[in-house]
Amino acid sequence: MLEIDIGGKKVQLNAPEFKPGLILMGIVAVFIAVGLLTSFYTVQADEEGVVLRFGKYEKTESPGLHFKLPFFIDRVEKVEVLRQMKQEFGFGTRGNTNPHQYTGDSEQEQEKKMVTGDLNAARVEWVVQYRIDKPQEYLFNVRNADDTLRHASESVMREVVGDRTVDEVITIGRQEIESESFRKLQSLVNKYEMGISIDQVQLKNVKPPREVEESFNEVNRAEQERATAVNIANGQYNKRVPKAKGEAEQSISQAQGYATKRVNEAEGDATRFNALLEAYKEAPEVTRRRMYLEAMQQVMPLLERKIIIDETGQQILPLLQLNQGGLQR
Repeated sequence: MLEIDIGGKKVQLNAPEFKPGLILMGIVAVFIAVGLLTSFYTVQADEEGVVLRFGKYEKTESPGLHFKLPFFIDRVEKVEVLRQMKQEFGFGTRGNTNPHQYTGDSEQEQEKKMVTGDLNAARVEWVVQYRIDKPQEYLFNVRNADDTLRHASESVMREVVGDRTVDEVITIGRQEIESESFRKLQSLVNKYEMGISIDQVQLKNVKPPREVEESFNEVNRAEQERATAVNIANGQYNKRVPKAKGEAEQSISQAQGYATKRVNEAEGDATRFNALLEAYKEAPEVTRRRMYLEAMQQVMPLLERKIIIDETGQQILPLLQLNQGGLQR
């Protein structure tokens, strides 16, 4: 029994009876609940679960409901293996869920500044898209694999840009830079055994330094205008020269055809004349009459209406209606 002094008055309280069995049952119930809660876990469809036993790698589980040793003997690290992630260099897209996607504003400005092979400066912005294909290597082979990937990507890009002139970097060499950076970065990731697969390296904005950007743009515009003028001239050349060549070949073909025709006609006339000469030698009168008749057959259809009368004919003019045609004596 307990006695308490309240406001000068003594109050006696009965102490509760201590029951060790009830406390033990409560401890056991808590123990069982904790064991059940820590014995099962779920791996989502786009994840793989890496099971650690006392901090050491034990196994990798596929998506679904799984059992593990309770009381935190087994610990599960879930890795999103189907999600494509990206890292941005020289700029940043706000609102992303990947803490390693981009750096601070001051670091972004330093990332994009590079020196080309001809000792010029350029501002290069690029994106690396990647996936985690080996969760065990991703978690344990390299400390903070995402940060390591950022450093490796920046190193590779500076090396590739440093092997080219500023004109190649800004204009014609973009695709080649992307391809070479992709190969070298994937090779470096494989060498470090980071458990990462590179999907793409893509250049975004490649610009000269701000101090000379306007002058560089003027040069580019002049180059584009020159290329446009050359293309227009080539188009006119390709349009007119083949046409002129075709017309020349057509004229030559026509002249050759006409020459062949005239030669053949002349040879035919000569052959015909020789044949007539031979016939004339054999039968002069008959040949002369036949030639006359043939000539008249060709000439007469071309003449207008003609009436031929004997010079000695008399009193026939009213019958011939000479006003409808000509008269030939």
